[in-house]
Amino acid sequence: MRKYELLSIIKPNIDSEEYDKLVAKIEEAITALDGKVLSTDKMGRKKLSYDIQKYRDGYFAVQTFEMEPNQVEKIRRQLRLNENVLRVMLLETSEVKA
Repeated sequence: MRKYELLSIIKPNIDSEEYDKLVAKIEEAITALDGKVLSTDKMGRKKLSYDIQKYRDGYFAVQTFEMEPNQVEKIRRQLRLNENVLRVMLLETSEVKA
């Protein structure tokens, strides 16, 4: 299993309860694909550097998790299909062994 970091920017027009539910839903999707969530950081609402879909700010959430590499595209696809997610950045953070 490899270690990944997921940054999600969520639409600002939802309330904080829906934001918490969406972050929990992302965690459930990771565990449903045999992943293991290591940490979650709800960073709250922040101003964006530039407009995304005409929004000037958004809710930020960062999750660190472990998952098999062949399952990562499935989680990326699920996030793309969610209309409340503005942008996603998924990075592999596993250390490279020399």
